[in-house]
Amino acid sequence: MSSMTSPVPPSTPVVVQEEVAAALAEGRGVVALESTILAHGLPHPDNIEIAGQIEDAVRAGGAVPATIAVLGGVVHVGLGPAELEQVCTAPDIAKLSMRDLGVAIALGLNGATTVASTSAVAHLAGIRVFATGGLGGVHRGASATFDVSADLGVIASTPVLVVCAGVKSILDVPGTLEYLETLSVPVLGYRTSAFPGFYLSDSGHEVPWRVESAAEAAAVVVARDQLPTDAAGVVLANPLPADRQVERGLHDRLVTEGLAVLEREGVHGKDVTPRLLEYFHDNSGGESLRANVELVLSNARLAGEVAAEIVAQSAAAGTAGLGS
Repeated sequence: MSSMTSPVPPSTPVVVQEEVAAALAEGRGVVALESTILAHGLPHPDNIEIAGQIEDAVRAGGAVPATIAVLGGVVHVGLGPAELEQVCTAPDIAKLSMRDLGVAIALGLNGATTVASTSAVAHLAGIRVFATGGLGGVHRGASATFDVSADLGVIASTPVLVVCAGVKSILDVPGTLEYLETLSVPVLGYRTSAFPGFYLSDSGHEVPWRVESAAEAAAVVVARDQLPTDAAGVVLANPLPADRQVERGLHDRLVTEGLAVLEREGVHGKDVTPRLLEYFHDNSGGESLRANVELVLSNARLAGEVAAEIVAQSAAAGTAGLGS
């Protein structure tokens, strides 16, 4: 059974899972999790097992997981085992960015949420922290195509901390960092001065700020609550250890080949990332899947730690009412 919880308005087509609702009401840490990685980013049947591992990693970090998806036109904040399996196996599940949520609700569809839509729903539900794999960003050639992920604009207007492993390899990394700066989104490196490149621990570009602990990352969020000058989120970039990244030579070859495949097949827009991930998974001898799973689990655990710290620090600072 599920129940509603403030601050979601009663008339909103959103169902908050009972455990998540209780955690929010009691002021415990909660971490939002996207469902696109399960439906479109990981192969079946691995995705079902990994879905449980991701939620377990959040719990190990000290918080309650809330995987978000749209099922039958209803937004679910927190999924049970049967609902997770539905997301992982439904053949007709759509990829939903924020612009698509209303359409999916109106038409009664099933949909997996992206970084943008997950961030938006998390904020609606009062969740302060979100763990994902890689952030969307500025695509190569965006000066001609205007192809920039909706993730960036939503993060810029949604006060949720996003734990990620940087941006995916096919993107324009310096362009993405520049765009985040333009949008006034703080980017923090977790125990690193290098901005990670998803499968790579170092994209070759620096982060503007570095934090050494979950407590420091949480302190940034609490300080921004106390000084409410903007409504932007925070990006916390958590790299794979260098000895766990995909070997750089293999990575660079697959990026080159993958981009050629996209060009040859005419893939564009929101279909680019799933197709490239599929190419990596099919041609890396299992290395990309291994790295993908490891970075997502690492991000989920770190997000759990940050969420728990935000709750504790907010309470100490007298800002607990700003959310968990």
